[in-house]
Amino acid sequence: MTDSTHPSRRAVVTAFGAAAFVALPAWPATARAAQGATPAVANGPVLDTHPATEPSGTHVREVGGTAVVFQHGAVLPAFDGWRHREPTREYLSLDKRWRFRFDPADQGLAQGWQSPHHDDEEWGRIDVPAAWDLLDTPGFGSQTAPFGEGTAFEDGYAWYRTTVDIPASWRARHVRIAFLAAGYSAEVWVDGRHVGKHEGANSPFALPVTGALRAGGRRTIAVRVFRRASYTDYTAPNAQPVTDDHELPYKPVDHWPYAGLTRSAWIEAVPQVTVTKLLVSAADGRLEARAVVENHGDADFDGRLTLDPGRGSGGGPTVVAARIAARSAGVVRVTVPVPAAPRWSPASPHTLTARATLTAGRSAGHRVDTLSTRYGVRELIVADAQLRLNGEPLFLKGLNWHEETAAHGRAMTTAEYDRELGHVTAVGANFVRNCVYNRHPYVYEWADTHGVLVMDDIDTMWLNTAQEKLQTERYGLARALALTMAWNQHNQPSVILWGLQNESEIDPDGAPVYRAWLADLKAAVKSVDLTARPVTWASNTSNDPAFDLADVIGFNEYFGYFYGKDADLGPTLDAVHAKYPDKPILITENGTWAIAGTHGPDTTQGTEEWQAASFTAHWAQVSARSAFVAGFTYWVLKDYKERAGYNQSYNGISVMGLLTFAEERPKLVHDAFRAAASPRGR
Repeated sequence: MTDSTHPSRRAVVTAFGAAAFVALPAWPATARAAQGATPAVANGPVLDTHPATEPSGTHVREVGGTAVVFQHGAVLPAFDGWRHREPTREYLSLDKRWRFRFDPADQGLAQGWQSPHHDDEEWGRIDVPAAWDLLDTPGFGSQTAPFGEGTAFEDGYAWYRTTVDIPASWRARHVRIAFLAAGYSAEVWVDGRHVGKHEGANSPFALPVTGALRAGGRRTIAVRVFRRASYTDYTAPNAQPVTDDHELPYKPVDHWPYAGLTRSAWIEAVPQVTVTKLLVSAADGRLEARAVVENHGDADFDGRLTLDPGRGSGGGPTVVAARIAARSAGVVRVTVPVPAAPRWSPASPHTLTARATLTAGRSAGHRVDTLSTRYGVRELIVADAQLRLNGEPLFLKGLNWHEETAAHGRAMTTAEYDRELGHVTAVGANFVRNCVYNRHPYVYEWADTHGVLVMDDIDTMWLNTAQEKLQTERYGLARALALTMAWNQHNQPSVILWGLQNESEIDPDGAPVYRAWLADLKAAVKSVDLTARPVTWASNTSNDPAFDLADVIGFNEYFGYFYGKDADLGPTLDAVHAKYPDKPILITENGTWAIAGTHGPDTTQGTEEWQAASFTAHWAQVSARSAFVAGFTYWVLKDYKERAGYNQSYNGISVMGLLTFAEERPKLVHDAFRAAASPRGR
């Protein structure tokens, strides 16, 4: 292995001109907080306020021939700081007990709850990360507990407060505060100064706070989190749904919208000139890397960037010039041979670690910053109606799953992820669909190391035509979620498909609104993905008029349950293939339900036998057409919580899983899936 301080003889030095960087976007020195909310109905649930466009200012700029995602006036950074520590950076974890208070009357802002001088001694306490749903809701995971009681049904605003001691050494640093998730939206204040707002319950965000978080003293951080009510009342028989055209999803959906700071948070101090993001693409014995470098200082930077492709790659460190104007962002491009790097595949999930090191000066200078990323070498293409990985056809034996446990909701521990995702491999599945939102970074790491393929999804579920038009033409939150999905998960070899939406409305007369919306989302992910992963979506029909835009045709089907007969699936697949003979087809959802322990004939709905027989019938029709059907994705790995008025007699628990919700006990369909997914089953 070549030492990183001594470049290999293959090193190539490349000088970049002015086109290789752009000025950092202007961003208000003090962001303006929303002033009050608008009642959805008189004396009823409140709706959050919205600016003209989504509040993070998410957009793409071309920098040196690379599409770079900006948010909150800075490059959207890597979020590895939740557990990985770069030696050139300093970190303060915010995973601890915070002060906490619900604000149902929306009075906190006017009363100064964001101020460092506010007395919060009488406030309650909550862990970060945690879902406030589990703060005080006994029996949350039980099928027999009463529905509609506890903090699981507290909606509107709630406030978090904590203090941190900021080292004096941070005065010369660029500082940002990062949150892996805040459900549904969050506004952040530092010492009473509003630093930004984020919308979207499951996407990470980072706010630059250098001007607000003064070094050398104790500072107060306040976060106001909002969750829209699903219904005007959770127990009244005639309660009405609460909707907001700007939010995603805009109306109640059939999975639980966990609230609060549900994933890790931290403060990160980086050098003024910093490697903010490292994009890599590895195939055909080469590693292509693009290091996005920000210069937050007042002087131009003239130095070098060294890329080490990692142990086991067969390649050595390569050096290129890095010149970034003051107050600008630039992209440094490096191509490194990796002749010995093993290919990544489900059978052999080999990963490597690349590291970018920024040094000052044209000769060997002092180290300024580092950023590492894990990657895998693989080739993924669509050809002849098949998905092919490293030249071999893929057949996806898949499961949908929701990210939650009865004990912690969406604020899962790593031990819970290991147990939950262990069920995936235990039944022989090689594919998961992240229905219908981005997951914790640990999930993608787990999939990389366990060889499980991933279809990533965003929160664009059940939109109607009005929301599609609003998102495309004005508000842009759907586009922002698509961009950040592709940007954040870019380097993960396990991620093979970008999912654009789930069961949204299709307008008539050629679907111009629907098609424009999907084209916008597709263009977003394609703009930032150097690996050109295929796009798909979970359509509510096999006759989707926009399937020509998809790289892989995906649709949800419930033959024999909601409509038709089980045997209708095969002819439907044949018809879709006849219309789109060059495109692979993926069943993105199919399933039925069974109450655990209920047994009887396999023709009786609700029995474990019926659920298992239905799965087997659908699997057989898909696997018999593997020449053009890329796979089957069962709905769903585990029973899950619902809040939108579903299954209230079971405490809002859907019973469509292979496993029960709290106990994770297998049903008969669990064994049927394992038998079908075994090498002898296909």
